[in-house]
Amino acid sequence: MGFSKEEISKTRKLWSSLWRGIKTIFVLFTMFFSFLLVSAPIFLAVADALLPSALLHRFSSPATLSSHLTNYDFRHSLIDIPLISIIRSAVILCVYGLCDGPKLSRGPYLTITMICSISSLIYVSLKAAFVFGEPAIGDGGGNYFRAAEVALFLCSSVLAIGHIVVAYRTSCRERKKLLVFKIDIEAVSPLLHLLFFRRYRNLLFYYI
Repeated sequence: MGFSKEEISKTRKLWSSLWRGIKTIFVLFTMFFSFLLVSAPIFLAVADALLPSALLHRFSSPATLSSHLTNYDFRHSLIDIPLISIIRSAVILCVYGLCDGPKLSRGPYLTITMICSISSLIYVSLKAAFVFGEPAIGDGGGNYFRAAEVALFLCSSVLAIGHIVVAYRTSCRERKKLLVFKIDIEAVSPLLHLLFFRRYRNLLFYYI
């Protein structure tokens, strides 16, 4: 029992519409993924400024920033971890916004990002040695508070490493763009010189 021409035509239209929909979704996903890659420094800086502060606010007792700073103790206080993350993300984001293509490829962006991230990693590692060398304190008093402290230190450290990775990939991407642009200019320049030479030669012959 065969299919009629109308049924075959409807089936083809259905598969054609389905295929166009799949291609449209793929293109949109590719564009969104490319947007995430290009905007990765911005998203990472925002996450670096918000996540450690949210973690600290989650498990610490409610208090103002001034009270945290007044009762600050390097061995027990954790307020400096989100503050370091905020300062680090602010500096990196400002440098990223001020740099253009050449400076993103070989310039202050990668250097300052590595300096900020490595110095903050050293500080966090040094503080972790003091904090985890003491017994857990806090209202939760036990495993929950200690796990929250570990999560806070890991979050800050992972975000610092993420800044280095994103800055390096951004630098490589901008370097490739500059290389392609340079190759295009070198390829087009001889043709432009030839066109200008022919044009001005014709004008010279015309006036002679």
